[in-house]
Amino acid sequence: MTQSRAVAAQDGDGLAVGELIGLNPEIARSAIGALDSGRTDEAAELIAALHYAEVADLLEQLNPDHRAAAVDILAPAFPPEILPELDEAVLEDVAERLGDRRLAGAIAGLESDDALLLIAALDETQQRQVMQAIPAALRAALEQGLAYPEDSAGRLMQRDLVAVPTFWTVGETIDYLREADDLPNDFYDIFVVDPGHRPVGTVALSHVLRTRRPVPMRDLSRREVATVPVGMDQEEVAYAFAQKNLVSAPVVDDGGRLIGVITVDDVVDVIHEEAEEDLMRLGGVTGTDIYEAAIDTGKARFSWLFVNLLTAILASIVIGFFEATIERIVILAVLMPIAASMGGNAGTQSLTVAVRAIAMRDLTSANAWRVLSKEGLVGLLNGVLFALIVGLVAWVWSGEVSIGLVMAAAMAVTMAIAGIAGTAIPFCLSRTAIDPAVASGVLLTTITDAIAFLAFLGLAAWWLL
Repeated sequence: MTQSRAVAAQDGDGLAVGELIGLNPEIARSAIGALDSGRTDEAAELIAALHYAEVADLLEQLNPDHRAAAVDILAPAFPPEILPELDEAVLEDVAERLGDRRLAGAIAGLESDDALLLIAALDETQQRQVMQAIPAALRAALEQGLAYPEDSAGRLMQRDLVAVPTFWTVGETIDYLREADDLPNDFYDIFVVDPGHRPVGTVALSHVLRTRRPVPMRDLSRREVATVPVGMDQEEVAYAFAQKNLVSAPVVDDGGRLIGVITVDDVVDVIHEEAEEDLMRLGGVTGTDIYEAAIDTGKARFSWLFVNLLTAILASIVIGFFEATIERIVILAVLMPIAASMGGNAGTQSLTVAVRAIAMRDLTSANAWRVLSKEGLVGLLNGVLFALIVGLVAWVWSGEVSIGLVMAAAMAVTMAIAGIAGTAIPFCLSRTAIDPAVASGVLLTTITDAIAFLAFLGLAAWWLL
């Protein structure tokens, strides 16, 4: 038993559990130690025992020097399946270390969708050099794939599929599957096509195996074919798979001809990618931050922080309008961040729910007013409850009932408006070409801070002075 398998088997349920939870930290530390001390044979033995996805995890955890040494160990028989699992920033390092010829050989050993994904991730110079080293047939397919828009079904699909004419029987189909040598490694559905190569039905592979040989494929096929246009955005593709519980779907060109297939394993990657992208954009960062150099990460984050600086200045301008009020009642300066903080948190809760609902098509123009009303009511209810708490705190702290009442009123107003804004902002942005995950956070912060300071200081100036 190898070390990785031994460690995996130590978990209560044995090997399967260990393999499913990813790269074992003990294996990673052992490999790093072996690479650090120059024990390449030991490192090679450890790496050879890993699944290709675990090797990708290991390469991502290594520093550049150790990563280069690990790639050199793998280079003579580099498993091509590792490459699609790598983060884009790490992929650049690995691709450069492998060299154009080895990289071209690895790409040629992948399925067409993974090969296209890797080619698209390379910089223009290396992409051109690698393409020259790839077999002509694959090169033509990759060039055609690169012509499709980024994040479209054309980039996501694989060209290897199984299609049979309508007049074939189950027996003829089974004979074809046994004898053909250019079938995809894994497939779930067989597509029935008309003479124009347009899909007119699908048959699950399991149904073919359970049906008698003389039965025509047209009689066995499902006639409702959920086709995917080649230009459809991958997020729309993922939504269609989730809505219709698809395992695979045919991709068609503008003329309705079958040109590829998208399978559920690719859609899982898309769902993960889109969710990660939205999460990172809400914070103004990218998924590759952890793998990039400090200077590159700093540059990438600067623009977002600069925008936040501008919003903070706007909030400070609002405070400046009430400078005389703060000078006369100094405790206002101590209490006003409370309203802004609570409003920001309440708005963020609504914002998170709204962005997710928009992505899942749960928030649309048909129910927007109902959702907005609900979030405003939730904000108001929480605002009233926290107004009682914060008003009492402000009263005890300042010793004046009037300041407690002002604080309570400001809290209720701020949280009600924050609830509405947290839903309205991403919904309005979704009606335009702006990604709600990108801009919503900045706009929400500006609005909640401005409203909180305006409500609190405005009420204080009107009531107390």
